[in-house]
Amino acid sequence: DNWQSIAPNSLPVAFARRPQAKRRPEGLNENYARELMELHTLGVDGGYTQRDVTELARVLTGWSIERQGGGFLFRPLLHDAGEKTVLGIRFPAGGGMEEGERAIRILAHHPATARHIATQLCQRLVADDPPKELVARVAQRFLATDGDLRETVRAIVESREFFDPKFYRAKVKSPFEYAVSAVRAAGGETDGALPMVRAIAQMGEPLYLCQPPTGYSDASSAWVNTGALVARLNFALDVAGNKLPGTGIDAGRLVPELDSSDAERSIQSLARTLTGWDLSDETRETIAKRLADEAKENVPAETRLPLIAGLILGSPEFQKQ
Repeated sequence: DNWQSIAPNSLPVAFARRPQAKRRPEGLNENYARELMELHTLGVDGGYTQRDVTELARVLTGWSIERQGGGFLFRPLLHDAGEKTVLGIRFPAGGGMEEGERAIRILAHHPATARHIATQLCQRLVADDPPKELVARVAQRFLATDGDLRETVRAIVESREFFDPKFYRAKVKSPFEYAVSAVRAAGGETDGALPMVRAIAQMGEPLYLCQPPTGYSDASSAWVNTGALVARLNFALDVAGNKLPGTGIDAGRLVPELDSSDAERSIQSLARTLTGWDLSDETRETIAKRLADEAKENVPAETRLPLIAGLILGSPEFQKQ
């Protein structure tokens, strides 16, 4: 709502010609300034104060949007042209839009911003709680390359921590990642219509509906709970069994050389095809028990491969990134 943020003494002039406006701005709005510092640059522990937020909000007054099309527009009449101080840096009186550009450059080159971005990238690519030494090195690369994200990411994927076995598959897929990877791994196709969108929402990640401005969490703890895991297993069984409208796979095509009644070999082969590695003893035993129960109920042998595929897609091994 930065379009509603204005210098207090500019309100009568700026809106004298807009009698049609249903809601007039009432003064300074700190939302944009706070999110710029807290979420996108310095981070919540970046060392700024409430006064810095207020002063940055003053810097950003006049940064607005076009009424038609929503594009960026600077409105000089709404800008606070007084003297300001952000993070100890003085902004002389009489400035305009260039004040906001200068403030963004200052924030982008701040060491706290480098640390914040490095932490987020390391959390994304290595572990939810990445080694502090790695974060420090990545932050230094960010600063040394003037914020070059390609080089910043390179510092992570070429690091010893990235290849450390204890961080291998240490993170859990988000519901969206899980759904996409399940269809891809099974060689399936989807039209991405409402049934798929609804399934992802049931697993906890309604598309484009995240309420906090931080976006959906990248931490495994946000996605690992009993209800979510049950929803994932149900999704996997539906996809493998072609019960999700608009999405289809052919489990038999994944292991065409096997007889559908050869359960043990089917489990091993499908596991390697779908996950790239072997299943744990516990997972194999769980799947074998489920197949044994199906056999007792005289379930047709040709339905076993889709069942095996669904159970593997719903297994703990497939949940990992």
